[in-house]
Amino acid sequence: MILRLSLAVILGGCIGFEREVRNRPAGLRTHVLVTLGATLIMLISMYGFNGGDPARLAAQVVSGIGFLGAGTILRDNSGVKGLTTAASIWVCGGIGLALGNGYYGGALVTTFFVLISLILLGLFERRILVSKFHKFELECEERIGLIGDIGSIFAKNKMSIIDIKIDSIEEEEEIRKLNISMQIKMEDKARVEVLMEKLLNIDGVTGVIYNKKRLNNK
Repeated sequence: MILRLSLAVILGGCIGFEREVRNRPAGLRTHVLVTLGATLIMLISMYGFNGGDPARLAAQVVSGIGFLGAGTILRDNSGVKGLTTAASIWVCGGIGLALGNGYYGGALVTTFFVLISLILLGLFERRILVSKFHKFELECEERIGLIGDIGSIFAKNKMSIIDIKIDSIEEEEEIRKLNISMQIKMEDKARVEVLMEKLLNIDGVTGVIYNKKRLNNK
């Protein structure tokens, strides 16, 4: 029992750590708890009852984790986010069930392939599709609704925000200045200059940088 629960923490932690590093909705603790809980439920279904079908209780894990995964999926104007994290949570539930059943080989191999999918395939996608990914940097003055206005510009131009990072630069007279770095997936590079103009027209945006080209708000 201790071995199976310990492996659940380790394997779930490996997957959760990758999600944590990428700052996804569900990270290290969530994946560890899902894997650990699924392992415990499988142990209960096998050894906690005298007789009965152990698969009945374990089957509820598969459907139950679906609700947890749905909580990580977000839909906004730029598209749907969190599907990969939801899938990783669901797989962690399966890994936990395998560990609880003593199917160590299946759990270890599955964890290995999940990490391959999340790490190496992610790098492979970025290198193969490098022409579709573009980095924009925006210098802004913080205000309510700023991120929503920026996202709507990309959405109207049928572009997806793949990643976003917001850093606080400084504060002047109760106005906080931000540096927003975004990775955008776009098919038509010819529209970049028009897009930069539209971003610069947003209230609060003072500068837009793309590929060493800079536009400032006069």
